[in-house]
Amino acid sequence: MSGKPLYVDAKERLLYFGGSPASREMLHMPSSDTSTDTSTKANMSNAQGAARTYGRIVVKAGSALLTREGDRLDLKVMSSLVSQIAELRKRGLEVALVTSGAVAAGRKVLGLSRGGRDLPMRQVMAAVGQGQLMHAYEQLFSEHGVHVAQALLTRNDLDNRSGYLNVRNTLLKLMELGVVPIVNENDVVAVDELGGRVFGDNDTLSALVANLIDADLLVLLGQVEGLYTADPGVDPSAKLIDRVEQVDKKIEAMGGSSRDGMGRGGMATKLEAAKLATASGTAVVIASGLAPDIIVRLAGGESIGTLFAPVGSRKESRKRWLLSGASESMGEVVVDDGAAAALSRRGSSLLPAGVTEVRGPFERGDVISVLDKSERKVAVGIVNYGSRDLAAIKGVQSGRIGELLGHDFGDEAMHRSNMVVL
Repeated sequence: MSGKPLYVDAKERLLYFGGSPASREMLHMPSSDTSTDTSTKANMSNAQGAARTYGRIVVKAGSALLTREGDRLDLKVMSSLVSQIAELRKRGLEVALVTSGAVAAGRKVLGLSRGGRDLPMRQVMAAVGQGQLMHAYEQLFSEHGVHVAQALLTRNDLDNRSGYLNVRNTLLKLMELGVVPIVNENDVVAVDELGGRVFGDNDTLSALVANLIDADLLVLLGQVEGLYTADPGVDPSAKLIDRVEQVDKKIEAMGGSSRDGMGRGGMATKLEAAKLATASGTAVVIASGLAPDIIVRLAGGESIGTLFAPVGSRKESRKRWLLSGASESMGEVVVDDGAAAALSRRGSSLLPAGVTEVRGPFERGDVISVLDKSERKVAVGIVNYGSRDLAAIKGVQSGRIGELLGHDFGDEAMHRSNMVVL
């Protein structure tokens, strides 16, 4: 086993294990906003004065950004990202972090070289490193009084109808409570050979999470400043592209492979992620995570890196998706006048107490239609209960759901976040 430390030096090791402010001062360590110098703090202050452009943001931090030489966590970079996310939380923004780094951290703990990239060994390194990665984030966020929650996902979790709904509801609730979800691919159970159902260094995962929680902005952070007309490491005449209106074949041709070999992603997977997210109405920025206060500045609307403009509004994209799902489903519920008014006028969630009739069959997680007593369609959305369960609790106060069903998926038959009022 290698004798090299998992972290870069003794100062970072102290930070990782929760050194006190006094011990930090003795080692000349920065405090909780450590990676921000005077100019950086000025940037934060200026960004605070900017009009808020985004309300819900997904930040993706890649392997090359979070590791040094590919085999150790760079806690200085991590501390900077955490400080910025904590600052946005303080301002009332909701932020989810999609992170890489578990495999690299595990590789360092086990003293392995970067040559072992076969599936079983990758899963072993991920299993060892995930705890190290999460503990580092817990320590760093705790310095800002911010709670975090871990979410390990596979592609199948989001392909599955019930899994999609469970993940969405959990992430939205965490952010509502002020918790920062930290999302990573579950490499321990992901299997590359089975149809390639993996995310590509979390780029695709971050786009799916952005769609899942209706994010306004997806920030893809790495070591590159954005999308260039050519590889700047090879072509000195390469120019940074400030804005992309649509990811077409010409743009896709600019994507190459990962130059550092640390992750499974690269510009090509970032472009795929941008195409996926923008199609659902989410703006995407590819930028360097090493730029001072990059997340705070982007949240304030500053132009940095490459912006991929959303194709249509997020609301319209979600409306189209829900309407298309409802058109394929035979599921309907009829609601009383009070519930219909609450949906139409106040945008409230639909509670079982307001349901008078259930027309199925449909399963939990299906998109169904909501009708008033005159058979007029007032809303469509993702239902929290299958037709059999909903028939058993229609007209009933939400507090009795567990008593009647023996299980409880929440007070709402259909949550307003999963609904479009017509």
